Amino acid sequence: MIRTPFARRAAGALALGGAVALTTTACGGGGPAESGAYETAPSDLSATITYGLWDQNQVPALEESIAAFNEQYPDITVNLSVTPFSEYWTKLQTQASSDTLPDVFWMNGPNIQLYALGGKIEPITGAVDAGDIDPAKYPESLVDLYTVDDVSYGVPKDFDTIGVWINTELFDRAGVEVPSADWTWEDFQDAAAEISEALADEGSYGAAGGMDGQTTYYDTVFQAGGAIVEDGASGYTEPATQAGLQFWADLIASGGSPSMSQLTDTSADQWFTSGKLAMYWGGSWFRPALVDVPFADSVDVLPLPRGEEQATVIHGVANVVASSSENKQAAQALQAYLAGEEAQLRLGEAGSIIPAYEGTQEAFTASMPDVDLQVFLDAVDYSVPLPVSANTSAWNALESELLPQAFSGERTVEDVTAELAEKMDEALAKETP
Repeated sequence: MIRTPFARRAAGALALGGAVALTTTACGGGGPAESGAYETAPSDLSATITYGLWDQNQVPALEESIAAFNEQYPDITVNLSVTPFSEYWTKLQTQASSDTLPDVFWMNGPNIQLYALGGKIEPITGAVDAGDIDPAKYPESLVDLYTVDDVSYGVPKDFDTIGVWINTELFDRAGVEVPSADWTWEDFQDAAAEISEALADEGSYGAAGGMDGQTTYYDTVFQAGGAIVEDGASGYTEPATQAGLQFWADLIASGGSPSMSQLTDTSADQWFTSGKLAMYWGGSWFRPALVDVPFADSVDVLPLPRGEEQATVIHGVANVVASSSENKQAAQALQAYLAGEEAQLRLGEAGSIIPAYEGTQEAFTASMPDVDLQVFLDAVDYSVPLPVSANTSAWNALESELLPQAFSGERTVEDVTAELAEKMDEALAKETP
């Protein structure tokens, strides 16, 4: 995704709260696009199409893929349209309202239902039936993320899962043993508190909480067996969900993490890259930020500690085709090509993301030879799709407003989640026409 040091997280999680607060009506659609006839494009098809994306750093690899695509389709011209992520969704909203969307464009989990239910993107059903796209080649949980009302709309381009990045130098200085890969919540909490206590004089901490749901509390909620949104209703009053949130309140209360006030001033990822944090719950996208840190030789990664069960959030970008495209066959041809092994391998070799296609991730795991990046690939087996709805941003704003009060100890988790669930259910009810 975005290749500024920490912006991939923004595309997966912070975008949840930052996505434009649309409704399917505001998106300008009258309902999901019907799965029309699909036919594999002939090699002499002539068209000019636009491909919309937000990451300039992925352009070189995409240009190589487009050049290879043009060997098959020499008369299809593909123009790349790169919009910074901070402006991408606002621009897309305007284009959706006027039916001027790019022919092919990047989509994320928080917005897929909005654009699918608004009739703005084309199902991939025809391409799948024709054998041009094979959903079995991608992580099932990611395919599920881009499936709305049992209809698939997006082809996964890449994916990310969550692990615990560690600074072994701080473990050594604190005299705390690095946990094993089969560690538990209790192991994590104990190590965080011990390191924070041992290194208090230097202002370092064992771990950190924060308000990035994708990398923190969504994971522990799923590990506890809870839910964020389920069957159109909030899961925040479920005891298991509350247990997943209590994990982070306990971490801060024990002194194992900076306070919520400190984390507001300096985010957890910044604590880690500054060498002041021993354990950081972060995504696979965080890897490039760790190559040049002073403690690079002390970086390692562990799977997330296990709660009642093992779980991690999975997210990733998908390529979608605009239902309003005047060159839909050409757009679908590009979508199908980019979904294939050749293009995915090329993307992986660029080193910025984990390609979604089965068996194309070797370049990612080899990019830090001394770090077990296989952790992020193995996590696919127990991954859970990023929680979303038709208007995700509405209740993300409620999470951002209320959950800090629970994590800081200002209010109990039960009290905060009761209010959050009530307001969230009101927001979810408005999603139903």
